[in-house]
This record gives sequence, structure tokens and C-alpha cells, in this order.
Amino acid sequence: MAHASTGDWPRRPASMPMFRGLRPLKCWRYVGVFSDELIAGAALVQIGPARQSFWAAHLRGWPVTRERTRLLPRSREVRLGWSRGADGPGGERGRVLIRDRGLELDLTLEEQPGIEALCPHGRHRVWTRKQAGVRARGTLAIDGEDPREIEALAVIDDTAGHHARRTEWRWSAGVGERPDGVAVAWNLVSGINDPPHGSERAVWVAGEPHEVPAVTFASDLSSVRCEDGSMLRFRAEAERSRRDNLLILSSDYHAAFGSFSGTLPGGIPLARGRGVVEHHRARW
Repeated sequence: MAHASTGDWPRRPASMPMFRGLRPLKCWRYVGVFSDELIAGAALVQIGPARQSFWAAHLRGWPVTRERTRLLPRSREVRLGWSRGADGPGGERGRVLIRDRGLELDLTLEEQPGIEALCPHGRHRVWTRKQAGVRARGTLAIDGEDPREIEALAVIDDTAGHHARRTEWRWSAGVGERPDGVAVAWNLVSGINDPPHGSERAVWVAGEPHEVPAVTFASDLSSVRCEDGSMLRFRAEAERSRRDNLLILSSDYHAAFGSFSGTLPGGIPLARGRGVVEHHRARW
């Protein structure tokens, strides 16, 4: 479902038409990339026939975050997806390519099966597939300098659905390690795809995902608390915000990249973590 070839927009699942009544289909692929030196995110979004792209990147030591959002995307600037001819994640090499504002980031992604959820939202349903702890390798070139090698871990969000007219969520995804060095990753959300069971909430330990209980986010996104008493703390290193009001569509979006500490749901201690938090309100 929601397959995308390199450079293509996310393909909607065959069972989800472009419109269901008055509700347009929303599809997107988002990729977040995290290493000790680089944090970046990029997305291709489709709402009915309309399209949008955005990307943001921050290198430690940079005074500002480089970013761009386009309501009329240019395919050369942002390309996401897996290799042409692939049937989907699970051993296939995906790609992130950003060429814009003096930055060229070109990474391959060792995609996974991930976890899937199909949840009610308003009168209809939303499908999503999440991957976390995905290996990402490639190069980064800045302002014409020689490319440098990048090894990172990524999170991937593929989503398609006829969301309710008014939608609001808070979300976090990231990667890290336990004190014993075992790799962990997470995808946590409230406001969408968050029923008590069968949700998109998950924590990966050594590559194995399991669903976790409900979570709540601090209003300033500084922490994520789980029903089991676990709490993640977040320290922002880079942020991006955007508001759009296009008469019948509006969006109020804030996302921050940075570091995490504390405890993951399930009582899993986090020795170090890097990731993203976001709050999005939409009328679409």
C-alpha cells in the first residue's frame, strides 16, 4: 500500500479513492534522518489533487536551519521513495535526495517491513506504515564543498487516508541506544491513529517492534509521558514552524529536532537519543 518509486509521489492504496464524498485523500511520505552531526527531514504530501514538498536540515555548528516549503513542488529539489521496480519495504534500498539552497544530501535507505495500522478517523479510516531505526548511508555536500560521507539512522512515515475535516496531532519519532548499547527506536502519537490497541504507537528494541500504551505530550513538546509512567524528555536543537491559510485549507505546524533522554514506554532506559517532535493542526 502507498508505494512510491524513486522521485514519484506516494501512490494511494487502490481501496482509497481520491475523494470519498467531500473528503479528499491525504497521502504523504516523510523521512527523518539522524546522526551525531546531522538532523534532517523531508516530505512529499498530496491532499486531493494538490501537492506540497518540504525539507529541513541542521548540521551541528550551523547558526540556522536550512529549509524550504513549496506549494508548487519542483521534482529536482526533493525526491523520496524506494528503487524503481521494488514491491515495497523490506530489504529494498530507498532514497532521500535533497538538492536546494546550497545543500545536496543523497542517502540510500535500507527499508524494513515496519509496522502498519488502519484506524478510524472521523467517518473514514487512515492507513499508516512506520519504520524506525532504518540504516541510511550516503553523502552530504554544502555550498559546493567536497561531499562528506554520512552514516545515520532514519524514521519513515507513509500515510494515506480520508482524515476528518479538522485534524490535530502530536507526534514523536527517533532513534537511540539503551545503556547496554542495544539499539532502540520509537514512534509515539496522540490525536490520530491512537486507539488503545491496534495503534501506530511502537517501540523497537534491537529491530523488533512492539505496541506500547497511550502517551500524552507536554504542551510545549518538551516531554512525552506514557500511561505506564515512563517519560521521555526532549531538548530542541533546531525548529521549523509554518502557518498557511488557503481559504478552504489551513495548517498550523511546528516541528523540532533534537536530543532525547529519560525512559521509553515499557520502562526502557534511553542512554542517548535523537529525533523529532511535532504538533500539527489542520483544516483540510
